[in-house]
Amino acid sequence: MTQQLHSGSGWRIGWNPNAHPYCGLVGADDWAIELTQLEFDDFCRLLEQISEAIAAIQTELMPEEGLSCEVESDRILLTAEGIPTAYALHLTVLQGRRAEGSWSALAAANLLPTVQLLKAENL
Repeated sequence: MTQQLHSGSGWRIGWNPNAHPYCGLVGADDWAIELTQLEFDDFCRLLEQISEAIAAIQTELMPEEGLSCEVESDRILLTAEGIPTAYALHLTVLQGRRAEGSWSALAAANLLPTVQLLKAENL
């Protein structure tokens, strides 16, 4: 596994397996939070869960109808708000140093593919 940092307009996500205890990084243009491996693993899993939940909800909503969806572990809370095709994300770290951050809908759309890429490259 090697150190990686991916970023785009309004988002960034990184992984450094040699940095302890904070080997993960998530952020935007104006904020960043370092995460422990357990927090980063939870963030990645919850991001996939929220995406799957929104995809399932989408069939029940009118195209312009809004949604709010939360998924959480004992370490991370992830909230999505918007419409199924464009939703903003809010992250809350629930333990230890506690932290929060948000991504716009445009930035949030890039997080899941990047998480999937990181997971594929680091298996």
